[in-house]
Amino acid sequence: MAAEKLRDLSQPIDVPLLDATVAAFYGTGSKEERNAADQILRDLQNNPDMWLQVMHILQNAQNLNTKFFALQVLEGVIKYRWNALPVEQRDGMKNFISDVIVQLSSNDASFRAERLYVNKLNIILVQILKHEWPARWRSFIPDLVSAAKTSETICENCMAILKLLSEEVFDFSRGEMTQQKIKELKQSLNSEFQLIHELCLYVLSASQRTELIRATLSTLHAFLSWIPLGYIFESPLLETLLKFFPLPAYRNLTLQCLTEVASLQFGNYYDVQYVKMYNIFMVQLQSILPPTSDIPEAYTKGSTEEQAFIQNLALFFTSFYKVHIRVLESTQENIAALLVGLEYLINISYVDDTEVFKVCLDYWNSLVSELFEPHRSLDNPAAAATLMGLQVPAMLPGMVDGHGSQLLQRRQLYAGPMSKLRMLMICRMAKPEEVLIVEDENGNIVRETLKDNDVLVQYKIMRETLIYLSHLDHDDTEKQMLRKLSKQLSGEDWTWSNLNTLCWAIGSISGSMIEEQENRFLVMVIRDLLNLCEITKGKDNKAVIASNIMYVVGQYPRFLRAHWKFLKTVVNKLFEFMHETHPGVQDMACDTFLKIVQKCKRKFVITQVGENEPFVSELLTGLPNTIMDLEPHQIHSFYESVGHMIQAESDVQKRDEYLQRLMELPNQKWMEIIGQAHQNVEFLKDQDVIRTVLNILQTNTSVASSLGTYFLPQISMIFLDMLNVYRMYSELISKSITEGGPFASKTSYVKLLRSVKRETLKLIETFLDKAEDQPQIGKQFVPPMMDPVLGDYARNVPDARESEVLSLFATIVNKYKSAMIEDVPRIFEAVFQCTLEMITKNFEDYPEHRLKFFSLLRAIATHCFPALICLSSQQMKLVMDSIIWAFRHTERNIAETGLNLLLEMLKKFQGSEFCNQFYRTYFLTIEQEIFAVLTDTFHKPGFKLHVLVLQHLFCLLETGVLTEPLWDPATSPYSSSSNSVFIREFTIKLLSTSFPNMTAAEVTQFVNGLFESTNDLSTFKNHIRDFLIQSKEFSAQDNKDLYAEEAAAQRERERQRMLSIPGLIAPSELQDEMVDS
Repeated sequence: MAAEKLRDLSQPIDVPLLDATVAAFYGTGSKEERNAADQILRDLQNNPDMWLQVMHILQNAQNLNTKFFALQVLEGVIKYRWNALPVEQRDGMKNFISDVIVQLSSNDASFRAERLYVNKLNIILVQILKHEWPARWRSFIPDLVSAAKTSETICENCMAILKLLSEEVFDFSRGEMTQQKIKELKQSLNSEFQLIHELCLYVLSASQRTELIRATLSTLHAFLSWIPLGYIFESPLLETLLKFFPLPAYRNLTLQCLTEVASLQFGNYYDVQYVKMYNIFMVQLQSILPPTSDIPEAYTKGSTEEQAFIQNLALFFTSFYKVHIRVLESTQENIAALLVGLEYLINISYVDDTEVFKVCLDYWNSLVSELFEPHRSLDNPAAAATLMGLQVPAMLPGMVDGHGSQLLQRRQLYAGPMSKLRMLMICRMAKPEEVLIVEDENGNIVRETLKDNDVLVQYKIMRETLIYLSHLDHDDTEKQMLRKLSKQLSGEDWTWSNLNTLCWAIGSISGSMIEEQENRFLVMVIRDLLNLCEITKGKDNKAVIASNIMYVVGQYPRFLRAHWKFLKTVVNKLFEFMHETHPGVQDMACDTFLKIVQKCKRKFVITQVGENEPFVSELLTGLPNTIMDLEPHQIHSFYESVGHMIQAESDVQKRDEYLQRLMELPNQKWMEIIGQAHQNVEFLKDQDVIRTVLNILQTNTSVASSLGTYFLPQISMIFLDMLNVYRMYSELISKSITEGGPFASKTSYVKLLRSVKRETLKLIETFLDKAEDQPQIGKQFVPPMMDPVLGDYARNVPDARESEVLSLFATIVNKYKSAMIEDVPRIFEAVFQCTLEMITKNFEDYPEHRLKFFSLLRAIATHCFPALICLSSQQMKLVMDSIIWAFRHTERNIAETGLNLLLEMLKKFQGSEFCNQFYRTYFLTIEQEIFAVLTDTFHKPGFKLHVLVLQHLFCLLETGVLTEPLWDPATSPYSSSSNSVFIREFTIKLLSTSFPNMTAAEVTQFVNGLFESTNDLSTFKNHIRDFLIQSKEFSAQDNKDLYAEEAAAQRERERQRMLSIPGLIAPSELQDEMVDS
């Protein structure tokens, strides 16, 4: 093939042949041709001398792709080898690139035709600048500015280069250049900005050429965030920008520049200029977009440019108000302009575009919280009152001094816009998580299949905003909501969307009103919604109203607890909805029922005024009818809810009677099946029977999860039969897998049998976990399980072992603690060796077994430590190897379980008589392995625990707990004076060999620092963080995991703040068991 001769770079390359090869690579020829061309181009690209041919190629190539190929080669050299090249080669290349750029951009025709090529050349020039300027190319900016004055097209391209330079230095420099270099470039740009500034103003005042003016505005936009302020406020720049604002061609670019200026934060030195800028801007805006315009309508019909204008407008207003709104509150004239601006922003908030709405919402949220925060100190001297949701009247004697009256005036000033904002929030409320019924793209009402996280985030912000708005004026909030609801009833405003957003808004302000007002408000709301349900026809309409009723009542448990009649009506309405087969309605009815019962359970077990018996008894009588249309998973949820009611009954006799009535249907079925099985065991192998058994067990698990200890009579009744079924199904599974090979485990029959085994284990685990800590329960249930469950696990083939066995025994050990010590050897014998063989072949197989195995080990290490000490040294080594294996895992939760287990073991061994022996065997291994995961980039989330393990190890050396040497005197060349000296030397050696790029002094300094800060965790941690960045392992990557702990503390502070404002934490998330009495 002719192209082979391209590989010879000893003479100038054959450019037409290179053109042909590049064309073949991008061409439509055969696959072989493309591959051959690809191979040659790769080889050329990897040849270190190829870049010397770049000038020759750029001067002679006809094909644009060939030029790009040459520039790609050049870019690699500039990035990685530039400083190693001889000076004359660097200067030659620098001058050549500058000349080509000037030549192409000096006349309009070539500049437009070669636009892509020129852009790429600009990027190359900026890459060179990052190395050369300012030290070796001092005159760059003056040269550029004087070239720009020679022709308008050169000037336009110079603007593009300046913009690229600004972005490289200020936006993308992190992780690309050293801090020192970035600082140097920033100083150079700042000190030479005078020339650039003059050039920009000159263009804007003298040029008539649209493209040039647009390029200049775009460059200014990149510069405005960092240039010295005098260039903006003490020069004609702002006036010039405002002159360009009304002209359609420059409107968006100018607006972006003004937004940049509006978002600068630096105290109040230039307030006068800001007020002037805002006022001129508002006058111009009113002529471009009259205040009476229907902005949402204009946005829908507008061109891309016009839509961008409205987006930019939202950004301008929100940026200006965030930083400078107080400047506009000073005189009547400014206030008038401010109110007009807020009116615009409210209208823009109605635009049907998620991004625009996010920008507005973000600002509204910060404005209302700013208006509300000082008002809290006005409203509320009694902090205790807030937590109970009581409001103290707003006018308190002695509070309305200067400060108080100022705050009240400020809230007065915003009362009008805030009222309109309430309407906006009500009309655009996002969908809460609990609502499962949605409208699909064909306009049908269906069950939601996927949760939309964006909507949930938006809902949280809107809910918070609306709660602040409700606190600022309860009456206005209530009035607007009720007015909108009455329009739904009268039909003048009735649409699904209107009713949904209104009800979501009503539900979201739960807890923000005083109880009295909330009660009055809700009585009207629920009455109207129930009426609406009666008078509206049509399946879909009814489904929407049903979903809204359920959402609203689920949000107000405090109201339901106080009004039995309403609570009863609501629950009966939910039972009605449970027969409604419209998708999603039954699910939501069961979810809401569970939510309400959890918050009001006591109300159902006492006989209410005017009733003959407690509601729970009435419910149990009608139970078969209530659940007859529900799916199995909905029935399980229903049973769980009734379990919560029964759990609230304190009379043992009544409670057991209710439980027996509740379980009547499943128990009847269970007895039938067991009876048949006694006659003929084959009966249990039928698929339908297996499904029924599974369903019965799931129902039991649901009730056990809500009843806890009180489930004892029921589980005792079925326990032994259940274990027999478990053993039988287990043998069936093993037989199928032995006969049918590994694929048998994938058949539906085996999967079904395994589901029954898993559900049995889950039921026992749920019951033991929820039951109160009563030793006799452990004695009753653990021994019978030893053989059918543990023995069975050991006997099974690996594919038939259930990981739930491990989690069940972890729960048992955690529950009965040291009482389990004598059983630990049995547990070890059954699960240890065989599980390890399954999980140490690689990091992928049996993920469930991995996690649960380490959880079981951790439970044993925590509560039955003496049993661990009795292990043989071989077994102990297996345990330690498996722990190291766990924290090496890249699966985050397995690694964390391993690390927590390791910390547990280290602490326990430190206090035992085997301390020296253990650490002598494992100290160095653990230290080495922890440093290995600490310094690779796959285990960043474990940072906090890695640090704790290291700190523990280093503290041991300092406290002198270890009385014997950690080195082996027979084999070790070290004969150190003490363990800490030995470990110091060992660590320095370990890290020096791992990081050859660090000097011995740096490593020694780090290790000494560790020893000095062992007793102060935060210094110790920061010290390690610095080392990781210094060792270049973690540079230019996302390091947020190293700061995860600090972020968690910040979240906790935020939760405390939210708790102090009534309503901000949803009622379902508050622990209010005490109130339910």
